[in-house]
Order: sequence, then C-alpha cells, then structure tokens
Amino acid sequence: MQINELPFYDTSENTTGCCPRFKPDGWDGQDIHFDKKRFVKAKTLSIAHIPLNFGKVFGRVQSAIDKARAGLGDGYFVLSHDPSAFRGEHYFAVSKDVPGEDMVDLSGDYLTKVFEGPFQDAGKWVAGMEQVAREAGKVPKKVLFFYTTCPKCAKTYGENFVVGFVQV
Repeated sequence: MQINELPFYDTSENTTGCCPRFKPDGWDGQDIHFDKKRFVKAKTLSIAHIPLNFGKVFGRVQSAIDKARAGLGDGYFVLSHDPSAFRGEHYFAVSKDVPGEDMVDLSGDYLTKVFEGPFQDAGKWVAGMEQVAREAGKVPKKVLFFYTTCPKCAKTYGENFVVGFVQV
C-alpha cells in the first residue's frame, strides 16, 4: 500500500496555457491512502453551491504556494468540499508548509471515481461517490472533488473531468 501517493498526473498537453488536458487513465477506481498529507486549506463563499470568490481565493493561495516553493512540481492537486450551500473548503496539496496560510494534514482512506460532465451534476456525483463506498462494503464519510480543469479550459477541450474522492 502506498501512502500519500496520487495516480500519475500527465500535464504534457496544455494548449490553453491554463489547465492541462486531463487524462483520466489511472484515476478511476483507486484506493488512496493519506497519512498526514500536507495541504493548505482555504475557504470560499458560495450561494447555492456556486462560488463567489473562487478566482480571488485560488489566485491568492497559488501565489503563496509559488512564493514558498511548496508546489508539487509535476502539477497541482486541489480537493474541494462544500460543507454547506454557502461555503466551500479547498485543500491544496503542498510539499511543505506555506507561511501565512492555514495548514492541515489529511489522513484516511479514499476511493475514487472519475466523472465527466457539467458542474451542475455535482449533486449526482456526491450520490455516486456514496454508492461507490457502499458497493465496496464501506461507510461513506466526507466526499471531495478534484476539479481537473477550470470552466474555460473544459469548454476548450470539450470535456470536463472531475475526480470524486470518498473517505471511507
């Protein structure tokens, strides 16, 4: 069992200059194990699960990560969770602490599933992740998502892959 490892994230194709085209091979049906994996935690404001300050918060956090040279080196990995319709929580994987940011460690076992479709399907994806856990004989806990591309890049590439993570 590998701890704190993620599937290979191929960033080689990036025609937008923003998000690389996500290649889902190796991400679906995985068992991921985190043991004190380091993340920067950030919060966004939302209305009906639609983030209001997403770009501002992500820009600030990514700038702090870059300044601290705490990036992953071969891409990025952000898990997002909506604890309510009015707030989002985002976990930016980092290689070390980032000064001035809220640092957290995530530990636990996660199952993954890759979805493709519009962001408004997120409610269906949550239910799908809970089903993945139950089918594995596990009790679903927290559901998080790795949004692999921004809306502009998803439109350019003609596909919107999202990787669900359910803690079990």
